[in-house]
Amino acid sequence: MSPFTLPSPVTAEVEVRRSRFIALATPVADRDAALAEVARLRTEHPGANHVCWALLAGGHSGMSDDGEPSGTAGRPILEVLRHHDLDGVLGAVVRYFGGVKLGAGGLMRAYTDAIAAALLDAPLIERVPETVLAVLADYADAERIRRWADGEGHETGDAEYGGAVRFTLRLPTMQAAAARDAVRDLTQGRAVVEG
Repeated sequence: MSPFTLPSPVTAEVEVRRSRFIALATPVADRDAALAEVARLRTEHPGANHVCWALLAGGHSGMSDDGEPSGTAGRPILEVLRHHDLDGVLGAVVRYFGGVKLGAGGLMRAYTDAIAAALLDAPLIERVPETVLAVLADYADAERIRRWADGEGHETGDAEYGGAVRFTLRLPTMQAAAARDAVRDLTQGRAVVEG
């Protein structure tokens, strides 16, 4: 069975003994995107005591208790993501301390309940493995390839312009061979595709 991901972010908020736990589960492409989302949450919630998180993305996992006792926040969030068979998802919980200590068990339950509440009725979609191809082409061919990629629904990355144009294509792994052939045909073999 393929893992699942989320089509869009989902949120929930729970209160436990006057502490607010604001949970977010959001699709992310990789660790960099996840860390950028955590940074955004820190900016959005400057008065929060903790922004704890867990990530499952393409075989990469990570977590942070962000100052909570070790194993009481990141691991429970990660286990909820695994229980839902998710991949390409960041689970984060922002905590505003309410003045009452919850203890290790209480913290684990609170973080588990918060992220589980966000995922309770979340729509899931099958996660399709993706590949990133690097393309090097002259200016005219690069535009031709980008138009083709847009028509196919493939994501193109930012271009670097020099003597030639270098950019990336993100597409389902099962379509990579066909994409290499299409780029070769579109450019009569002039473009170079790596990856």
